[in-house]
Amino acid sequence: MSTKTMKEMQQEVDAYIGQFKEGYFSPLAMLARITEEVGELAREVNHTYGEKPKKSSEEEKAIEEELGDVLFVLICLANSLHINMEEAHNLVMNKFNTRDRDRWTRKDEEKND
Repeated sequence: MSTKTMKEMQQEVDAYIGQFKEGYFSPLAMLARITEEVGELAREVNHTYGEKPKKSSEEEKAIEEELGDVLFVLICLANSLHINMEEAHNLVMNKFNTRDRDRWTRKDEEKND
């Protein structure tokens, strides 16, 4: 598989959705879908790292696949609202690099205990 930019991923999802008459779901429906997909991701993480083992009747799903499902629906929501995810990412990183600049202990800082 080749590496894709977020812009390319948004274009790929848009081309996929664009071939169907129904188009994108409403923002509220997609938010519900994101919630559903995050729940499935949580279930897989819990089965892998938590205390709740999978039932023998449950099919095997990978955390990677569940993360991909969340990303797909998130891209659908962004596309339907005409949000550039690269710009959204830059806004968030700017926030973390300014507002939260001194919030966490950096690895290269010595502790003064």
